[in-house]
Amino acid sequence: MPTLSVIAAHLDQLLRTREIPDYPPALNGVQLENRGEITRVAAAVDFSRRVVDATIASEANLLLVHHGMFWGGLKPISGRFYDRIAPLVRHDIAVYASHLPLDAHPELGNNVLLARELGLEPTGPFARFQTIHIGVQGVADLPTHHIFDATRRIARRHKGDVIATSYDESRVTRRWGICTGSGADANTIREALESGIDTLIVGEGPHYTAVEAADVDLAIIYVGHYATETFGVRALANYVSSTFGVPWEFVEAPTGL
Repeated sequence: MPTLSVIAAHLDQLLRTREIPDYPPALNGVQLENRGEITRVAAAVDFSRRVVDATIASEANLLLVHHGMFWGGLKPISGRFYDRIAPLVRHDIAVYASHLPLDAHPELGNNVLLARELGLEPTGPFARFQTIHIGVQGVADLPTHHIFDATRRIARRHKGDVIATSYDESRVTRRWGICTGSGADANTIREALESGIDTLIVGEGPHYTAVEAADVDLAIIYVGHYATETFGVRALANYVSSTFGVPWEFVEAPTGL
């Protein structure tokens, strides 16, 4: 069985962990070590106590997450934060996190896999962040409500639902853009307009993005942060399983958002 260091080194290279910029709390890569060989992998979108408990119950000793242990920023390891971490140490479970490196990956990434799930073929990058693009874009000739219906099926699979800005039932999507997670903001709207994108598919976004969209004839489909980011960790865990010969399972812990 492989050790954590072997798996982590492989994933760091695959995901370009040291090259991809990210927000400081992401802390991509190994967040918590273990001491033994990796015998089973669990994958989850978010690091939480219920995910930790489910990982222990599954007898996995490597937890792969998209949103890691430190999204709350620097704080003492005490109280509820201690209660999340202590069981991992007691059970010798490692944690590996990948945020934007996983979002942006051309094969295992949330964005490209969401596009594939919707039957959309990416033709270029979208959603620039510093030196990289996180999302994807492409052309289509589809009624917008067909895309909406497909995204609703994804959201409801994870106990969520879809919200979309108002559009006419006869509307046709000619060019689309995808940015999973918190994908709608002033920058992505501006980039969408500059690229000729008429339909933006995201996880979530602030209220002002819906107001702005109505003024510029841009349809925004908010599929849910959680639902749009289940694809990458599943694909990553499956990749680890096939590459290193260890079983894996997905820990479903939807937030409804």
